[in-house]
Amino acid sequence: MNLTYEQAEALLDTFLADAPELQQEQLVVLAVPFPYLAMAKQKIAGRTNFFIAGQNVYAKKSGAFTGETSVEMLHSMNIQYVVIGHSERREYFNEDNKLLADKVRICLEYSLVPIFCCGEPLPVREADGQNDFVTNQLEESLFGLTVDEVKQVVIAYEPIWAIGTGKTATSEQAQQMHAHIRSQLAGKYGAEVAEAISILYGGSVNAGNAKEIFGQPDVDGGLVGGASLKAQDFIQIVKALK
Repeated sequence: MNLTYEQAEALLDTFLADAPELQQEQLVVLAVPFPYLAMAKQKIAGRTNFFIAGQNVYAKKSGAFTGETSVEMLHSMNIQYVVIGHSERREYFNEDNKLLADKVRICLEYSLVPIFCCGEPLPVREADGQNDFVTNQLEESLFGLTVDEVKQVVIAYEPIWAIGTGKTATSEQAQQMHAHIRSQLAGKYGAEVAEAISILYGGSVNAGNAKEIFGQPDVDGGLVGGASLKAQDFIQIVKALK
């Protein structure tokens, strides 16, 4: 929830003016606040492998849910991605794994790609319970999907304890969790499916650490927060993609 309309427009203009050409296997997905979706969609028109995402969506198709945004609305705007279960949605808006399972399913019904966020808070990490915690999130929100459905999901790992706390996860810690997530997917759906699913890292990715983090074998990209508000920093992160 950052930037006025004019500030957001200026940020996008600056970023897109210097953003690199993307390779065939590279994507940049800009998850902008709802009031700016149409503007952002217009800005990226004609650009290869640039997409716009909603930051959230409601679990019902339509109805009397004032203030919410539906999959129908996003689909009608040709928005192709939506962030589901961001750590802030879980913490501040009490979104649980069952609700997120419903959100993922309705996104897939409307051909929206869910960017499903998972990750553990600090007490869980300190107790070395992160693997079980994240496995539970995956099992309760994603493992009801079929093989064809789960292949359409993007997963973003957010170590909540490394977001805005001054603590930082090492690239090795990122790789360990990404490998664990992929192993859980492989156990449920098979190794080929697990390899086909993109797993993004979302713990304070910045211009200085992006290349090292993206260099890990199971890290396929980043879920970028504060660094995306600085155009030149975000450009460097995009340039660090594999």
